[in-house]
Amino acid sequence: MRARLAILLAQQTVMLRAIVMTNKPAEMLTMSPKGTVPVLILANSDDVNNEKESNKHVIDESLDIMLWALNLNDPENLLYAQNAEYLKEMLIIIEENDTQFKPKLEQYKRARRFHNSDEEYCRALCEPFVQKLETRLTQHDFLMGSTPSLLDYALLPFIRQFSRVNRQWYLQGPYTHLQSWLNLHLQSRLFSKAMMKYPLWLDEHQECLLGE
Repeated sequence: MRARLAILLAQQTVMLRAIVMTNKPAEMLTMSPKGTVPVLILANSDDVNNEKESNKHVIDESLDIMLWALNLNDPENLLYAQNAEYLKEMLIIIEENDTQFKPKLEQYKRARRFHNSDEEYCRALCEPFVQKLETRLTQHDFLMGSTPSLLDYALLPFIRQFSRVNRQWYLQGPYTHLQSWLNLHLQSRLFSKAMMKYPLWLDEHQECLLGE
């Protein structure tokens, strides 16, 4: 989701091939053997129709796709270009999200799904990071300041997941600023466009454009 968000925000257009992770196209695995999504394949600008793998560049990390898109065009200044230190700070927090918070979130989701007795414990493991975000949002409307940033969109999918694990607890919980922040994003037209479902490539072989 965050790769799609950045592509839309950067006003870029890409051909999209939707898949399910239980049925991965051979072409995808050839270009990115690790077998995760998203995978962005860029053809050399001087020969965009060339099918040779050697003439293509692969970006297969969602954050790298976000940075690729926003470095091409950042009309909303999501990288906070006025000060390079802001981007460094954002990348540190995103790294914490991806390497520390995300595994704990997966543990919390599993505990809820299988009705494990340690659901509360698993949620408590997630909360220090969530509390950091709540504290930031008591100071300004978005995570870095008065306007959205790369950080907001990079963390959005994971905070959305956190909010859905135990919906009742989340809505009654203490993170009221985070709730407002999340609702603002989820109700946006941008989010609706990013979440649009496309026909599966292996079923339809239909070429779909994201960002058109």
